[in-house]
Amino acid sequence: MGLRLALIADTHMPRGQRRLDDACVDALRAADAIVHVGDFHGEEVLDWFESLGPPLRAVHGNVDVPAVRARLPERAEFEAGGVRFGLVHDSGPARGRLERMRALFPDADAVIFGHSHMPLHEEAGGFHIFNPGSPTERRRAPRRSFGIARIEGGTVHFEHVWLSGE
Repeated sequence: MGLRLALIADTHMPRGQRRLDDACVDALRAADAIVHVGDFHGEEVLDWFESLGPPLRAVHGNVDVPAVRARLPERAEFEAGGVRFGLVHDSGPARGRLERMRALFPDADAVIFGHSHMPLHEEAGGFHIFNPGSPTERRRAPRRSFGIARIEGGTVHFEHVWLSGE
């Protein structure tokens, strides 16, 4: 049996009536690990993610309060099920992104990032980049989303989970 990682970014909470859908929370709790690639916003949101149960792997984003930035690195790497992941909030412009992420994380098999709120999965030569989108604020994306990474036999498979509504 493989591993299942819940991938999330750009929660930007608390803000207004913003909250995570029950389906998203259920997926987070059911995962073997939660990966959040920044813009939690408030420190209480980071605390809440840490309280869900699965281990949290995370980096800070550009809108995170100073207390969150003090607790989390700007970049991180970790291994799960024989797959090496790089984490960063802002991957820079779309042009050259895959090559730039490969250079930034030369030992990684995949890089997970956020910032743009635009869901994305690209792969070249076995190297993946994945943006889960945002579960709370779609901006220009067609829908709100988060992601799942399934790891079997040292291979990772990514998918977006689309949430209903605006």
